[in-house]
Amino acid sequence: MKCSKTQSKVLNRKKLCVKIKKFQKDGKKVVFTNGCFDLLHLGHVSLFKKAKSFGDILIVAINSDNSLNHIKGSKRPLVTEKDRAELILSLRFVDYVVIFDEETPKEILSELRPDILVKGGDYKLSEIVGKEYAKKVYRVPFLKGKSTTDLINLIIDRYGYK
Repeated sequence: MKCSKTQSKVLNRKKLCVKIKKFQKDGKKVVFTNGCFDLLHLGHVSLFKKAKSFGDILIVAINSDNSLNHIKGSKRPLVTEKDRAELILSLRFVDYVVIFDEETPKEILSELRPDILVKGGDYKLSEIVGKEYAKKVYRVPFLKGKSTTDLINLIIDRYGYK
């Protein structure tokens, strides 16, 4: 079976670590952001686009299905980690995706050590996990009304699901 172009950009930590070191050695700025990204929406796309503007290589770390289930509850994820990775990689400004199984990105950040860490504006700087492993941290404002929770609530309200 032949791998799709996007599948070849879903890397494990070890391979990604090697790539990051090479990029940094070559003078490129590596940007990292992370999240569940269960239902991809305009707020996520805006975050990725802005994150890419801070550097040269954008890595998006996504919580595994198991991790997301622990964080969000037994009814999640709605979209599998494989499908989330493929969707995210279809965006031209995302270079690589890595899937992590922990509930926070602290361990993966300690291994990858990107130049820049980007999080959504709902996080206070003091709350950003793993910030000590990046040279710079940026918070990107949320687009009002553009969140997974808002989408889920809209579906429930509009269609009466419980």
